[in-house]
Formats: sequence, C-alpha cells, structure tokens
Amino acid sequence: MQLTVVIPVYNSERTIAPLVERLQACLAEQIFEVVLVNDGSADRSEVICQQLEEQYSNVQFISLRRNFGEFNAVLCGLNHASGQYVVIIDDDFQNPPEAILTLVATAETEKYDVVYSRYEQKQHHWFRNLGSWLVNKLTTYSIGKPHDLYLSSFKLIRRDVVDEIIRYRGPYPYIDGLIFRVTRNVGSVMVPHNSRAEGRSSYTVRKLIGLFINVFVGYSLWPIRVFTWLGALSFGLSLLSGLMLLIGWLSNAFSIPGWGIVVWAVGAGLGIQLLFLGILGEYLGKLFMAYSGLPPYVEKKSERMKERKSG
Repeated sequence: MQLTVVIPVYNSERTIAPLVERLQACLAEQIFEVVLVNDGSADRSEVICQQLEEQYSNVQFISLRRNFGEFNAVLCGLNHASGQYVVIIDDDFQNPPEAILTLVATAETEKYDVVYSRYEQKQHHWFRNLGSWLVNKLTTYSIGKPHDLYLSSFKLIRRDVVDEIIRYRGPYPYIDGLIFRVTRNVGSVMVPHNSRAEGRSSYTVRKLIGLFINVFVGYSLWPIRVFTWLGALSFGLSLLSGLMLLIGWLSNAFSIPGWGIVVWAVGAGLGIQLLFLGILGEYLGKLFMAYSGLPPYVEKKSERMKERKSG
C-alpha cells in the first residue's frame, strides 16, 4: 500500500460520500486506501460510511463510541493506516483531494518526513483563523515549531514517523506535537483552499481553550519552567535586596523601617516557594508525560479490520 488517506468524520452526511468518490477518481492511478473514522457523529454519517466501506474494497471504516475529538479520531486512523505515505484530510472539501498528489510529489522530491499544506488565502471563518494564528504562535515556543511554518490539518506523514506517533497511548493526543517529538525534517507546499461545501465549522471557543490547554501543559514543560524562572528571579532579587539592606544598616547609611523587613521577608518566602514548586513541577510533569496511560479512543466496530486479522 503506497498511500493511505485518513479522514476524521463528524456530522458529514452530505459531504463524505462525494469526497470518497472524488478520491477514487483523482487517485485512480495510485495504490491507496481510505480510512474513515466516525467521531461520534449525530447525523447519518455512520450509516453512509458503512455503505462506502461495502461499496469500495479500499475503504476501511472505524466508528468510535462517542465524540472523542478530531486529534483522537486522527490517531485512531493512523493506527489503522498501512500506507508508506499517510495523508490526513478534513471531511468538508475545503482541501481539494487533487492536492494530495502535490503533497506526495513534494515529499518524494524534497525527502521530507512531513509535508504541511499552506494557503495563499484561507477560507475559514475569522474566528477559526484567529484561533489557528494563536495556536501557531503558542506551538512555536512550546514544541519548537519553525516561525514560518503553518500547522495545517491537511498534511502528509511518512510511514516511519507514523509508526512513532501511534506509540502514544495517552488520552490527549496532539498530532503536531507528536510529530515534532519525532522529527524536524518538515516542509510545506502551497495548495488551494476552498469554502466549506456544507454546514459550518464545529470550531468553538470551548474547543479552542481545550486545544490551548492541551498544547500548553501536555506537550511541553515550558509552563512549569516559567514559574521556576520566576521563582529563581524573585529569590535572587530578595537576596540582593536583603544584602543591600544589611549593608545599609551596618554602615548606618539609612535606617530600616519595620515594613521594609516585612516586605523583604514576604518576597524571599514567595521566591523560595515558587522555586520549590517549579522544581517539584518538573518531576511531576515528567512523570505525567511518561506514565499517562488512559486510552485516546475506544473503538465501537471495525469490521474490515476483523476480517483482515482473521484472514
């Protein structure tokens, strides 16, 4: 299998069948498979995906028991992908399926491990564009992303990187964070970006906040280290100010009021506490990242996978 196309499906009863049909047409000269992961859709997406699996021999369908989130659904799809290249594409037609060939050609020519799509003009709602910009700024510092790289959901990943990503067994996968734990050999290529074919984006304030928290505390010890630095700075300033107060008192250069000693004691104590909490947080953070073992998704059914295993 040369190519796997992973599609997280959520309330896409009107778009998923045309998308799969278009993939069959534009990738007709490729050896490929399509992995559909229904992420607890409330419409008829599950029924339609099951029909697509029965209609096409190269379509595999997995349905999750509830809505776990896009990244969890994508991780599920990656676990079922067998291609040497794995492309992740949304179910809303904003990324034209024909652009998959552009990602593949770029990966083969430039030998990138991961190829992200980038857009000259994004057709998202302004709120989603704002959220994407904020997340991209955050990931630049938290996971070491290059400043000029846009982390789009439409991307290609090589097989060996996929094999490392799917080793993750925690409950809060962030695919781009997992990618940058594995490789820095990442590039991008310009592709078209269309308006949504149907419906509206499920990108909400709640999901944006959840993503921020996930990236902020789940894939980097940077927040803990900020408090460690603040504690060290506060403690260092308190020591310096205490030394100045002591020298002034010994040399009779100035008198020390009672409230000054109280302020110094409070500052010194706060600095010590922040420093201690930061060091303690380093240990707890490393333990959390090493031993978090809750499942990222729970499968409800995967009939074709059962058939492959039994065969």
